[in-house]
Amino acid sequence: MRSGPAVIGKISYTNSWPVFFNFDPSALSFPARMVSEVPSVLNRGMARGDIDVGALSSFAFAEASDRLLLLPGLSVSSDGPVRSILLFSKGTVEEAAKGTVAVTNTSATSVNLLKILLEKAVGGNPQYISAEPNLEKMMEQADACLLIGDHAIRAMWQNKQYRVTDLGEMWKRWTGLGMTFAVWAVSRKSALEIPEAVAEICQALIESKRRGLRNLAPIVSEACNRIGGDAGYWSGYFQNLCYDFGERQQGGLDLYFRYANEMGLLPQKVKMEFWSDNLLTRVKE
Repeated sequence: MRSGPAVIGKISYTNSWPVFFNFDPSALSFPARMVSEVPSVLNRGMARGDIDVGALSSFAFAEASDRLLLLPGLSVSSDGPVRSILLFSKGTVEEAAKGTVAVTNTSATSVNLLKILLEKAVGGNPQYISAEPNLEKMMEQADACLLIGDHAIRAMWQNKQYRVTDLGEMWKRWTGLGMTFAVWAVSRKSALEIPEAVAEICQALIESKRRGLRNLAPIVSEACNRIGGDAGYWSGYFQNLCYDFGERQQGGLDLYFRYANEMGLLPQKVKMEFWSDNLLTRVKE
């Protein structure tokens, strides 16, 4: 067993709260610490191996899939509107696809989903510029802009002049499938070095998810206090998302990876490999 605490990565966006809300690293039977960050920071930590187990954006998993294993039963997915991956545009989506689009610099999954939709589904070829997530500043220099997570939610509440397109809904209309925006993974190195710890973390996260979805009230209250909005909005928001990772979610994500590879956004084809208790059994033998 290696020395030092196990490091667990937590996405700071509200969309992952139902999985993490009842998860307490101090209740584990071994030393552990949690790192709470935006996806881009966690993605780098998972890819480098600084984080043992954690949430990361789906595209970041794909980029580092040779070093990571997916945890079963955990994702942030939608089967239609996601309500927090939003394209704000001055005109139609078709017009935006011919113009300049400002994209948030906080997550590659949504940016590449937008590229797939605008170029493959709409047939456009926009110019993309990267910008800090601020609706008005982005729209000063672009025909449309992409915002995700809590930035997108706040901008939607404040928006009075731009058209809003939900990328989850657009993807579902085009493919007939849902979209997975974040997954949970373990580094292959950690899966071999600390298998019992990985198993305990995985079980604790799944139990936290069960408890969170069974009683959303405290999560809704926390969101109202920290982000704003009312209980009705947040209750609907969390209930609309899917936190499982079954065959339907995997099918939508596999198609996304295939398109990303075809467009040159991903240099390699991605095989989704899962951590399982069988790995733990083999390590013990």
